[in-house]
Amino acid sequence: MANYNYYAGQRTWRRSKISDFRHRLHFQEKTTDKDEEGNNVTTWKTVFTVWGSVEGIRGREYLAAGALSSEATYRIRIRYRKGVRSDMRILYGERVFEIESVIDINEERKEIEIMCKEIHVNG
Repeated sequence: MANYNYYAGQRTWRRSKISDFRHRLHFQEKTTDKDEEGNNVTTWKTVFTVWGSVEGIRGREYLAAGALSSEATYRIRIRYRKGVRSDMRILYGERVFEIESVIDINEERKEIEIMCKEIHVNG
């Protein structure tokens, strides 16, 4: 189901139904702590968990450093929430999505559209 309706050449936002948000998403931010030896240890901490929709946009495969890799772009939509930033990541089951952009559609504070990348290295 498309997110936009086209009418008279203008793009307008279609409000999502509650049934569109069927994926459980965990938003995480990077934290840096010190271990026993004083070394910096980077970990990811879950900040909040929400229901949202995950929609695949496009994918590609490429050869990088001798390993076949694949990259997929996704559109994730959630109800509006303060504090969603592009330096966070999203966990959906075992999958990890890197946030590229966070868009408050039409600045209405109703829904957020998040463009993400999922990268796999096979090799």
